[in-house]
Amino acid sequence: MTMKQAKFSIGDVVRHRLFPFRGVIFDVDPVFANSEEWWLSIPEEVRPRKDQPFYHVLAENEESYYTAYVSEQNLLPDAEHGAVGHPGTAELFEGFNGERYQLRARNIPAQH
Repeated sequence: MTMKQAKFSIGDVVRHRLFPFRGVIFDVDPVFANSEEWWLSIPEEVRPRKDQPFYHVLAENEESYYTAYVSEQNLLPDAEHGAVGHPGTAELFEGFNGERYQLRARNIPAQH
């Protein structure tokens, strides 16, 4: 299985190509890294290939906030529609600069 360079990165605002939700990426898997059961639960006609990057997304739709695991083939850039309202963004990111979210600096102890 060849690994493809990820098109999106942490902090990018995206929307799903088929379903009505958008969000901000907070982690990237170079290839599918979820359970076989999860993958098989997706209807075959829309089931994504496993040999592509998959993204962990703080997602929102008109009814709720949640996390989603989405294949690259099903994501489109969506920064032009502004910031994401998901409450988890404040924990992970400094804020939205109009193009993308800036990852919050972690307090890493100094090594002696």
